[in-house]
Amino acid sequence: MRNQPDAVMLFAAGFGTRMGHLTAAMPKPLIPVAGKTLLDHALDQTAGLRSVVNVHYLGDQIAKHLENRANTALSWERDYILETGGGLRAALPLLGDGPVFTLNTDAVWTGPNPLKTLRNNWYGVRMDALLLLAPPSQITGFAGSGDFILAPDGRIARANGAPGLAYLGAQIILPRGIESIAQKAFSLNILWDQMIAEGRAFGVMHPGGWCDVGRPAGITQAESLLAADV
Repeated sequence: MRNQPDAVMLFAAGFGTRMGHLTAAMPKPLIPVAGKTLLDHALDQTAGLRSVVNVHYLGDQIAKHLENRANTALSWERDYILETGGGLRAALPLLGDGPVFTLNTDAVWTGPNPLKTLRNNWYGVRMDALLLLAPPSQITGFAGSGDFILAPDGRIARANGAPGLAYLGAQIILPRGIESIAQKAFSLNILWDQMIAEGRAFGVMHPGGWCDVGRPAGITQAESLLAADV
């Protein structure tokens, strides 16, 4: 089994209901932001990696968009959405053994490539997951007080409502134990909680900007963030 990730899972199967009418006839990953689809903004981060994109809602549009893109495969969720954990498990035959990157497709980034930051801080001997984090004050469109607490040794714990750091939808994960989860559709939170309990879940800070584009207002916010970075 390889120790370094060479493939990335891009989550693109959701209904995008928070986008309202914008996703009535278009999947959220194809919404344009600053002249480029959200999916392409995410794919810009994946140079040199094999990419697997999961699809469900209006998946034929995403398949058409990607049909000429090399080194990219689709993981179809035909019957229903499998959520992040179930989606990753279903895509493992395409991703291969060992650790993989996962990346959400409803955000934009500034600063260092998030996947390079993760790769440069990945130590598979002691890690099963490495999550990219930032303080809520540094990012745009994040609601809440924070997801995780980061210890001095890099391990993470749940913030549980206390002030913490936001998870930015990018990670490296070794999906050890994912096959034993009984549910067909489930969140990666199940694996994270197991890894946190075992002391094998870590975090690293993203020094740049980030904007969630889960709601219509996020489009303008993301475009402003990207324009300021030029």
